[in-house]
Amino acid sequence: MKLTLTKKSHACVRLEKNGRTLVIDPGGFSEQDAAVGADAVLVTHEHPDHFDEGRLRAALEGNPAAEIWTLRSVAEKIAAAFPGRVHTVGHGDTFTAAGFDVQVHGELHAVIHPDLPRITNVGYLVDDGRVFHPGDALTVPDHAVETLMLPVMAPWSKISEVIDYVRELKPRRAYDIHDALLTDLARPIYDRQIGALGGAEHLRLAPGTSADV
Repeated sequence: MKLTLTKKSHACVRLEKNGRTLVIDPGGFSEQDAAVGADAVLVTHEHPDHFDEGRLRAALEGNPAAEIWTLRSVAEKIAAAFPGRVHTVGHGDTFTAAGFDVQVHGELHAVIHPDLPRITNVGYLVDDGRVFHPGDALTVPDHAVETLMLPVMAPWSKISEVIDYVRELKPRRAYDIHDALLTDLARPIYDRQIGALGGAEHLRLAPGTSADV
């Protein structure tokens, strides 16, 4: 069954199947309308580049049938405004959102610095491993992954960890996300090193462009 992936800015992606749309992490670094038209929205954690209340409100107000699945720290911020439409999930949970089967993997955000407390973070494995979005962690699900949404650049990571993450997951392909802080000068370096050393097809979509996965 055809599944179309559309990259939005930074960590946000849109998945479309059978005329329905699932959006993951429409945060403050993504387009203002990143979640508009979504049937379901998944949020990995509370950091503002992944969670933006205004973008979620626009999605839910624009589509009265739209729903959100997220962890407790985010759900608490928006559930009161949309009773019955915001669902709290955690590691090990499974659910169906807009016709997509989703498994939840992971519990904690990657370490930014030992002096900073770690917040919760979950990743979403969609349609039996066709797509995995880990949020801000290098979570390894206990399931094969075809298409990995790969966080390539963040205050909490270095490129050797990104490469080793691809090697460990062994996806069929890896698309860059979490790339708003990566300059155009640095992109060829990341492309060359991840592509050469990761052991999987390494791909990058410009914001607004799509691919079938």
